[in-house]
Amino acid sequence: MQAILIYFAAVITGFVTLIWGADRFVLGAAAFARNLGVSTMLIGLTIVGFGTSAPEVLVGAMASLQGNAGLAVGNAIGSNIANIALVLGATALVAPLAVSSQTVRQEIPILLLITLATLGLLLNGELSRLDGAIMLTGLAALLGWMVHLGLSHTPEDNLLADYDAEIRSDLSLNASMAWTAVGLLVLLTGAQALVWGGSGLAEAIGVSDTVIGVTVVAIGTSLPELAVSVAGARKREHDLVLGNIMGSNMFNLLAVLGIASAIGPIDLDPTILAFHFPSMVVLTLALFAMSYDLRGGPGRINRIEGAMLLTAFASYHYMVYRSAL
Repeated sequence: MQAILIYFAAVITGFVTLIWGADRFVLGAAAFARNLGVSTMLIGLTIVGFGTSAPEVLVGAMASLQGNAGLAVGNAIGSNIANIALVLGATALVAPLAVSSQTVRQEIPILLLITLATLGLLLNGELSRLDGAIMLTGLAALLGWMVHLGLSHTPEDNLLADYDAEIRSDLSLNASMAWTAVGLLVLLTGAQALVWGGSGLAEAIGVSDTVIGVTVVAIGTSLPELAVSVAGARKREHDLVLGNIMGSNMFNLLAVLGIASAIGPIDLDPTILAFHFPSMVVLTLALFAMSYDLRGGPGRINRIEGAMLLTAFASYHYMVYRSAL
């Protein structure tokens, strides 16, 4: 019992430091780029988008380096499930989300394409270093596409105003560099604590790393997205909320799984293909249906759909709990 409490305390410590570190890292990196004259949209799509996935990326890399690849895979998939079902579900209950940004509408089918392509790589039950190289190549292509979007957006895009309101312009170059370094250091410390505590907790209570990854670790690393999304919904920054979630989910698949499998080949837990990844695909398709208007008009996620997403999240975790007994 004492060991479980120690591991649980390490997990909580990891969560707290990851959340604070990710916030400081994004604050510093975005302000640093702004001081260098990088456009607001480009900062938002790349630095802010990648920064919200920094906890998952570092946890995945640490877990793979320490031989806990199931934790890395579970975290990536579980975080995507939490981002859609928990974060967007809770946010839509606070305020229905209207999707009017042309940039966000272009991201939706790309997320669906990345999800299905990743499924194709997983179908043989493993992730090889070649699979990791393919994913990291896809990540490079995604970043290139986002740079193109950031440079070619229209001034009327609502997402630009949302990013402009959120990215700090009052930090000096030195201060932004300092916050970037501090944020990264704290992120590394938090990732180490979370991986140690999560893997120890899994062993102590007799469940797989994958189960801990898709539940405890995934929810914890999604807390920054939840906080940002609820705050954004209250300020009516709907496109920012959707853009952050879609960007985070794309980075989770390509960066987290890509880096983890590039470090070493991963034999997938059978439940990944049998249950966890299909659940993520279904939720991604639901997000597509809710937020993408095929007639070209703005999509909308209303409160009823938000409640449905939260119900799906609770049902998914209940089934994970039952299967782990």
